Amino acid sequence: MQLVIVDTGCANISSVYFAFKRLGVDAIISRDAKVIKAADKVLLPGVGTAHNAMARLEQAELIDTLQGLQQPLLGICLGMQMLTSHSMEGDVGCLNLIPGEVLPMQSAGLRLPHMGWNTLHSISEHPLMSGFSVTDYVYFVHSFAVAPGPHALALCHYGSDFAAVIGKDNVAGAQFHPERSGKTGARLLQNFLEWQL
Repeated sequence: MQLVIVDTGCANISSVYFAFKRLGVDAIISRDAKVIKAADKVLLPGVGTAHNAMARLEQAELIDTLQGLQQPLLGICLGMQMLTSHSMEGDVGCLNLIPGEVLPMQSAGLRLPHMGWNTLHSISEHPLMSGFSVTDYVYFVHSFAVAPGPHALALCHYGSDFAAVIGKDNVAGAQFHPERSGKTGARLLQNFLEWQL
């Protein structure tokens, strides 16, 4: 199986690569459209701002490539936010693969960014969420989030609810960092590797 991690130029690519390496998968890091299209699975990482990340995808001429993928595509952290229709962070259009809007977090006075360990709830039946429970902790670092909606596969609460995992058709995203979430994060990545459409 060929897994390609899209080279978005973000800082967490090597940690994502080694998270898959621990699962026995030697991923390819690439921004070559042909390599990405030929992959069995594609992972879209992201750290930073939506505006800059979308600009990098545009410069690399990867927007059409990512929008046209038929194989499983997983976005993590900012990569998840880039799968949606629009982000208020920089008022930028995103890949529009999963309907939704990225909004500033409503933290009810709690410190932002939302940084640290938190649990999930309202977990849906989906191959990516296999084996997850409401007692599992995952690691977040973000100030913007996708509002709960019909494509949310799991929610998290930090001042208010937000979508922690989203999915539609062959595309899914996780707001938390699976590469920094221990065994629970490894479970999500393993579920992604095993995900059959």
